[in-house]
Order: sequence, then C-alpha cells, then structure tokens
Amino acid sequence: MKMLKIVAISIIALIVIIYAYLGGFKKINFQLLDQGGETLVYEEMTGDYRQSAAVMDKIYYLLLNDYNIESYKGFGLYFDNPQKVEKEKLRSEVGCILENIDSTKISLLKDKYKIKAFPRNKYLVTEFPYKNKLSVFVGIIKVYPALNRYLKEKGFNDEGAVMEIYDTPNKKIIYRKAL
Repeated sequence: MKMLKIVAISIIALIVIIYAYLGGFKKINFQLLDQGGETLVYEEMTGDYRQSAAVMDKIYYLLLNDYNIESYKGFGLYFDNPQKVEKEKLRSEVGCILENIDSTKISLLKDKYKIKAFPRNKYLVTEFPYKNKLSVFVGIIKVYPALNRYLKEKGFNDEGAVMEIYDTPNKKIIYRKAL
C-alpha cells in the first residue's frame, strides 16, 4: 500500500513538473499591437483542427524539398470556434510563413500553392512558450479561456479568426486576434 502511494505521488509530481515546464503556470497577458505583413503559403482546410500539424508539415517539406525554401515559422488561421461549430465544419488556413524570399521564388510558388500577405493591423496578441508539440495543447488549454475572459471583460466581440504562429527559432507560439 505504501509503495502504491509513493508511485501515485511520483506520477502526480512528474505531471506537475511537465505541465510547469510546458508553461502551464504561465500568466497569460494580452497586448494590443500593430502586427502582420507576413507572406503566407497555405492550404485551406475544413475539418478537425487536429489535422493542422500534418498539413503544416506537408507544406514545410514540399517547400524545402521542391524549392529549397526553409520556413522557420508555421501558422494556423482558425476561423471557427470549436465549441460552437461541428468538428467536420471547422474552417482554417494552415501553412508556413515565408521570410526573406525574393519575388521570383514567390511567383514560382503561386502556380502550386495559395499565397497571400497577412494584413498589417492592430491585433490582440499574447505569447506562450514552445518547448515541443505538447506545448501546443497546453497553450490551447491556457490561452483560449484567458482570451475569452479578456474579450468578455473588455466588451470585445469574440467572433472572428485567431492566428497561431509557431515561431520555432524563438521558441514561442504567438496568438493573434483581430478586434
């Protein structure tokens, strides 16, 4: 019995440590910032948002292998609230952000991919640490409830898209919501 109690406490302690490492106890703060202007290569997606990582990886490797373009930032632009829209009907745009790329390569990509400039605007922004793929799930658990509370407290509309930018070099996820 004593051994079972030690094992249970050890497992709980390990879960708490992992949760803390992934940012689970991080306070979520929002700022209204002027951002945007990135060049996006993406696919439109309908269905479960959990498919996003596979689509993002597919585009990343196609850019790398077919065009020798390496992207260090992936993104998901999520248009629907999964608490209000059926999983099969969720709409998003998922792909990679192109940085420091010349217009010649962009024109080559236009034949095969959807490309657009993300509008520069004022967005409600917060950041969350990106340690590994589990960070995405912890971020969802932490950021979206905080975002919904913030929008309600400030009297902002909760409708509209949220963009998640997975900034690998800087080890963070940027959440952006137009107001």
